[in-house]
Amino acid sequence: MQTQMRKIPVTVVTGFLGSGKTTLLRHILQHAGGKRIAVIVNEFGELGIDGEILKGCGIGCDENGVETEGQLYELANGCLCCTVQEEFFPVMERLVERREQIDHVLIETSGLALPKPLVQAFNWPQIKNSFTVDAVVTVVDGPAAASGQFADNPVAVDAQRKADPNLDHESPLHELFEDQLSAADLVILNKTDLLDDAQQSAVEAVIREEIPPQVKIVRAHRGQLDLHTLLGLEAASEETIHLRHDHHGSADDADHHHDEFDSVVVHANAPSREAVIAALQGLVEMNTIYRVKGFAALPGAAMRLVIQGVGRRFDSYFDRRWQAGEGTQSRFVLIGEDLDQAALQRAFDAALGMPSHAEAREA
Repeated sequence: MQTQMRKIPVTVVTGFLGSGKTTLLRHILQHAGGKRIAVIVNEFGELGIDGEILKGCGIGCDENGVETEGQLYELANGCLCCTVQEEFFPVMERLVERREQIDHVLIETSGLALPKPLVQAFNWPQIKNSFTVDAVVTVVDGPAAASGQFADNPVAVDAQRKADPNLDHESPLHELFEDQLSAADLVILNKTDLLDDAQQSAVEAVIREEIPPQVKIVRAHRGQLDLHTLLGLEAASEETIHLRHDHHGSADDADHHHDEFDSVVVHANAPSREAVIAALQGLVEMNTIYRVKGFAALPGAAMRLVIQGVGRRFDSYFDRRWQAGEGTQSRFVLIGEDLDQAALQRAFDAALGMPSHAEAREA
């Protein structure tokens, strides 16, 4: 009876685009120490890229690599706060049915999601009796914040604007960044290996202005932290989330600015890693693209190359072998504003020296 009455703790991992949320989840799951963890991955864009990366390292599979039901949930229709009534509740119901097999739940929100409405959903009677929000963990991209890209610092923003034509206009990203911080029970300043001590202290000062005094800031590289720091905070965030300030109102607010963002997909035959990254960087320079994420199939390479970009910064790594039936065409999700898929595809093809998709069909 005691097991039936136990509330399952839930950790919500939020953070801006490219901050390192997926890497943090991978670290937690690789060091779970026998703790049985269910994962909900919320995707923005039609490809489910983050879910594919998670599956690529064995999450959601048994020891023989066979996908199993109930370990990895992908919600593919936008932000959790938009789809919560259609998908979130049924998923949580399924987890309740398997509660004896679950010790903890991790939810990775979209980089464009508002955490407050999601946490408020845990006050619904059907959910409140079975789950509690152990903590909202907000991951901050240290180098991006240090550049002033997401900080409300006119001097830093002006310097960044002069260096990056994408920042010539007012962006809603600042408000999203602040809302993700205001909901946090723990803030992870990530990628600290790319910052010196003075830069880390400066970013922490910016973060501190947006969070309650009791919320800790911890420094990390690639999300590598002791699990005791991340799990078991027992914040019961759903009970106090209504006290947190946010720019975008409640989940009932019909307009919470998601229409500011577009998500489109481009495809390519990739001649090389360098060529694809250079072509993607060209798209970023000529368009308002905040995030790039996808897979490249390189000639002669049996492994799938993951490419991710935030602004002009890109990284890449091979994650696993291509599997039968997957197809090996490179494909990428571009997230930004005022994106024209057809124009972006033509520009991508031209940068790679390939005939356009329309020309290929005519040929």
